[in-house]
Amino acid sequence: MKMLWSLLFLFLFIPMLLASLFLNLAVFSFARLGLTPAGAFALLAASIIGGLINIPISRRRLYVEQPQFGRFPFFFYYPPQVSYQLLCVNVGGAVIPVLFSLYLLATRAPLIPALQATLIVTIVAKVLARVIPGVGISIPTFIPPIVAALAAIIVSPHNAAPVAYIAGALGTLLGADILNLGAIRSLRSQVVSIGGAGVFDGIFLVALAASLLS
Repeated sequence: MKMLWSLLFLFLFIPMLLASLFLNLAVFSFARLGLTPAGAFALLAASIIGGLINIPISRRRLYVEQPQFGRFPFFFYYPPQVSYQLLCVNVGGAVIPVLFSLYLLATRAPLIPALQATLIVTIVAKVLARVIPGVGISIPTFIPPIVAALAAIIVSPHNAAPVAYIAGALGTLLGADILNLGAIRSLRSQVVSIGGAGVFDGIFLVALAASLLS
């Protein structure tokens, strides 16, 4: 019985410990980018909650042809089904990273190196991104932070942290989502989210990588 309680305690304690460590590391990461601890926690909470929120920005009709049954389908007319596809912007994966990147550009990051690093990450994200039916965009989670960190060290060694965040956030968003928007919409999914799904993970980890450079 004691062993059962011990195992139950471990199964509950270890996930809570890992979540606590991740939370503290994330807050520390944002704080190292120039925010106060309270501001870092607010940005972290807004990013996590915002990852669940999609803002619709456009809508278009989708026509789905009906399968024709029977031996003489040409005697009957099968009208296509009409549905709608929503194009959305994810708050946690697009809106907040873009706004925070603009804040860093205005306060801490040099413009030209940030643009150079962003271009590098954009190219890498575009090459690695894959459009998967039923899933959306798939991209290796740890690649954008690593590429952003290396690019920031090369182009701006004295301001590597803010440049890494900007390059990772904007580069991933541009290369994985914006440049693949046509392919995503061709999947005929009812909801297309810019900055959502797999892209959100890569953008969120950028802040953790950026803190290691500061």
